[in-house]
Amino acid sequence: MTILGCGLVTWLSRVIPFILVKNFTVPRPVIRFLSFVPVAIMAALFIESVLSFKPGHWATIEWPQMLASIPAFATAIITKSLLMICIVGIISMAVIRYFNLGM
Repeated sequence: MTILGCGLVTWLSRVIPFILVKNFTVPRPVIRFLSFVPVAIMAALFIESVLSFKPGHWATIEWPQMLASIPAFATAIITKSLLMICIVGIISMAVIRYFNLGM
């Protein structure tokens, strides 16, 4: 029952916004504001994975992740394909870990 309840809540939280947007007109400033949400989420995930935060200390760079992000960024600029970015990032991280680079 708990799994079904969690699934229902997850499904409703994803469907209700589409129902509301379909029935109401969303002002242009709200749509423009919401267009920045994916970029903000991706930036937060990137910073969180590249920097290591410890209480009472400055953030330090995680060099393997930073090195793997370079080919991923190049792929993003060239292809603009999320699938290709993920594949290149995963392969880059695998190569860095296999050869023990950046540590």
